[in-house]
Amino acid sequence: MSSSTVRSGGEVRPPRPVPPPAPGGGGAVTASPPSRGRRKKKKEAARQFRGLVSPQTLSTTHGKIIYWIVLVTVVVAFTAIFVFPLYWMVTGALKSPDELAQIPPSFFPHSLDFGVYAEAWDQLDLGTFLRNTVIYAAGAWLFTLAIDVTAAYALSKLRPVLGKLVLAGMLATLMIPPMVILLPAYLTVKDLPILGLNLLNTPWAIWLPAAANGFFIFLLKRFFDSIPRELLEAAEIDGAGPARILWSIVLPVSRPIIGVVSILSVVSVWKDFVWPLLVLPDSDKMSISVGISSLSAQMPQNVLMAALVIASIPAIVIFFVFQRSIMAGLTAGSLKG
Repeated sequence: MSSSTVRSGGEVRPPRPVPPPAPGGGGAVTASPPSRGRRKKKKEAARQFRGLVSPQTLSTTHGKIIYWIVLVTVVVAFTAIFVFPLYWMVTGALKSPDELAQIPPSFFPHSLDFGVYAEAWDQLDLGTFLRNTVIYAAGAWLFTLAIDVTAAYALSKLRPVLGKLVLAGMLATLMIPPMVILLPAYLTVKDLPILGLNLLNTPWAIWLPAAANGFFIFLLKRFFDSIPRELLEAAEIDGAGPARILWSIVLPVSRPIIGVVSILSVVSVWKDFVWPLLVLPDSDKMSISVGISSLSAQMPQNVLMAALVIASIPAIVIFFVFQRSIMAGLTAGSLKG
């Protein structure tokens, strides 16, 4: 029968209605399982939130309590590990020699004696050492900018014939431990090639090695690579030469990375100890770290710690003032855009 279906008991059942075909389709529409694209999106969404603790667990009260306990414990522990030596130095300067020598040590001074800082300033002649260190750091900063900026600009924009080979050689020096090149560098400073000059006990023994820094050249070159080439070509059309382009265009837009290189160069010279100890044996020419070390055997422990606090203040202040510039400059040339 075409219009109905007859069962064995004589009951007539109407035919099952057929859904109309979709517009533009040629047949009936049947239910289909979720597409492969939807399954892939669900898997990616699940993988995105996959971790040691699921988002559902963190949304509960018990999960939030555990999360904050772990976070606070880790932050406090790491902060204590890094800050405790500085705290011990500052509080140790305020203690008496007997209090410093007692066992077990006391974490807080019994009495605050700030006169120990004036005593350290006078007995160790910190004014002379600070003046010498400022001269060394300022000269190293100037020579670093003059040499490293021009070298990075030449490798990035001028592109000499053997530029890649020169850059590879500079980067290879970063793989060599500093102690390995200490003796060759000392012999070079003692008898400067070609000129035959002895640079010991002169600021040049600090300035020239500080300027020869492959890491600074690499940082500067990476930033210069991100400067659009069209900007330099427009300056060339206006008649600007390479030196004018560097001074008027490249340097103004490179202030973040130049600030980072400046801060790192000053701090590295300020806290350096081994190299100034070798090339500046004269007591009148010593940096502050070498000067304090040379007089440490003659000073009480609290006076020595007070001198170390005074020597650390400039570097700490520079870091806290320019820490945003440091982080911004280190990531400034990482992406082109």
